[in-house]
Amino acid sequence: MGRDGPDGKPRDRGAVISSGVTVLAWWSVRILLIALGAVLLGTLIGALWTVVLPVIFGVLLTTVLYPPAAWLVRHGWPRALAAGVVLVGALAIVALVFWGIAPSVAGQADEISAGAVAGLQQIQNLLSGPPFNLGQGQIGAALNSIVAQLQASATTIAGGVLTGVSAVASGLLNVVLALVLAFFFVKDGPRFVPWLVGVTGERAGRHLRPVLDRTWRTLGGFIRTQALVSLVDAVFIGVGLLILGVPLALPLVVLTFFGGFIPIIGALVAGALAVLVALVTKGFTTALIVLAIIIAVQQIEGNVLQPILQSRSLKLHGAIVLLAVTAGGALYGIAGAFLAVPVAAVAAEILRYMGQEIDLRTGRGDPEDPTDVLAEDVADPAEPTEAVPAADSGAAPEPAARTDI
Repeated sequence: MGRDGPDGKPRDRGAVISSGVTVLAWWSVRILLIALGAVLLGTLIGALWTVVLPVIFGVLLTTVLYPPAAWLVRHGWPRALAAGVVLVGALAIVALVFWGIAPSVAGQADEISAGAVAGLQQIQNLLSGPPFNLGQGQIGAALNSIVAQLQASATTIAGGVLTGVSAVASGLLNVVLALVLAFFFVKDGPRFVPWLVGVTGERAGRHLRPVLDRTWRTLGGFIRTQALVSLVDAVFIGVGLLILGVPLALPLVVLTFFGGFIPIIGALVAGALAVLVALVTKGFTTALIVLAIIIAVQQIEGNVLQPILQSRSLKLHGAIVLLAVTAGGALYGIAGAFLAVPVAAVAAEILRYMGQEIDLRTGRGDPEDPTDVLAEDVADPAEPTEAVPAADSGAAPEPAARTDI
């Protein structure tokens, strides 16, 4: 028909414009509905954040704990026992690390205390000399003013302390809940996909399997990448601290490694402690050198290494990684910044799968390419599972998923 209408005559310009506006209006309504759904979903997640956060952290812990647990199951261990042993073993390793650095902290406490006293004396001498030229009386008056201000703000400070204590208690509760959930995820995880397929039916189950498989692989890649980035941070900063002879180098390295899993705040706290220890024990010059080393390492890690590694392992462009972290931090704070990258990677995998399905339906894809494949690390071949009927209603299990759409 081309440019002509159904009657063979040229189409009216107004009709063409009207048709385009109609299509634009329909797409605008669809986009608005999708945006409204996204806002409602975000509001729901915010309202249930205290439940959602432990679940997400539990899933991330499961990506670390599941491979050794699956290895034990393949060697004849009961799944519950394997999950418990792996979880307790992981906690024991973390406890041993902190127990190993405790003697170093205790042995160098006197040196740090003496350095702190000397550092305060140096600050006082600096203020007494040029260009400040503050006498002892002026310094004392300034200290008294600071003390008086603190006393006047005692109520506000107490409220802030209570808020901080409440936040710490809530964080500990989330950690405990995440550990408990991780145990159940490791123990019963392989039964989840067959159960979900049995509940949703064969048509939806055909798509759930590959999507969950890709999600699992994406989250595992994120944890491995984050651990590698944190290790690089800890090694380079630790080498700098050892060369400069800064006390507590080993505890600071461990703190830097674990702090690397917490965006922004973790690196900031670990770096500030390293600079403070260097200041009170080695002096102002050494502290400046440590600060320069930390800034250089963290800038290379945050702007070069982390985006490159995450863009490769998660198949995300470096710019998408940076934008995701910024958006997650703005919406949900530190936890949002930490979870933004895996969430973006999972969303990207879902979009890729949808694109492949669209190509198959339009005849552009390869119909022989199997997409309904469940990874071995999602359903352990050592323990066969069957589809679980919905709500134990006594109905027969769902038949195997068909290959047609």
